[in-house]
Amino acid sequence: MAIRVIVDSTVDLGRDVIEECIVIPLTVCFGDKEYKDGIDLSKDAFYTLLAEEKELPRTSQATPAVFAQTFEAVTNQGDEAIVLTVSAKLSGTYQSACIAAADYDNIRVVDTRNVAIGSGILAKLAIERIQDGKSLDEVVEIVEANRNKVNLIALLDTLTYLQKGGRISKTAALAGTVLNVKPVVCIKDGEIELLGKARGSKKANNFLNDEVSKSGVDYTMPILLGYSGHSDAMLQTYIEDSRSLWADRVAQLECVQIGTVVGTHAGPGAVAVAYFGG
Repeated sequence: MAIRVIVDSTVDLGRDVIEECIVIPLTVCFGDKEYKDGIDLSKDAFYTLLAEEKELPRTSQATPAVFAQTFEAVTNQGDEAIVLTVSAKLSGTYQSACIAAADYDNIRVVDTRNVAIGSGILAKLAIERIQDGKSLDEVVEIVEANRNKVNLIALLDTLTYLQKGGRISKTAALAGTVLNVKPVVCIKDGEIELLGKARGSKKANNFLNDEVSKSGVDYTMPILLGYSGHSDAMLQTYIEDSRSLWADRVAQLECVQIGTVVGTHAGPGAVAVAYFGG
């Protein structure tokens, strides 16, 4: 009997664990057009549409029926599974998974209380513990014990998408653009929260580094960096500016393209760091 890891498509995974996970797609809607996230809408295609469309996209959680279909396939293979979902405060996906799992004794559902790469490092932690030979219940216990230690902090390159989402006014967005203001956001208690702002990319990178340093980093646990949009240029600049945080502590920093949920509110050019607090 194998233990499978099931995630929804808002969970951004490192390349070393993608093949180890089963991904349940959410639905992304641009206007009246619907796309299955990661199936008929790639991340690159998502950012192209995000730039072209006037209105922000809407996401719809996977239905209990979609989860149940996957759970049935896992069960028929004689396996069991841990399901890791985007924060229940950001999506109804967790509830859908719980409804479907009620009929299966071999399925455990965990609210990561995070999103994107924050949920992604919890998925990697689960896979590592499965490979260590832990039981399903032990893996669930480990993930739940560590989910509140996950820090996801992101530096945004633009205020435009926060304004489109109604989180700030048009006046504030315009003033921020003129002053070259870079907001820094985090996930707190399962929700996106503004940490602060800095003027200019260099100061913003320093702000981000200061926030990471405050909580400390457990370098023995998974770490994942992310970028939004088509290019990782801003992320590479951040890595260079944050060399003191990672040099001689991490053999290799894995970087991934951020998907729909964070990407919608961040827009292109964002830089994100996910790690377990020290």
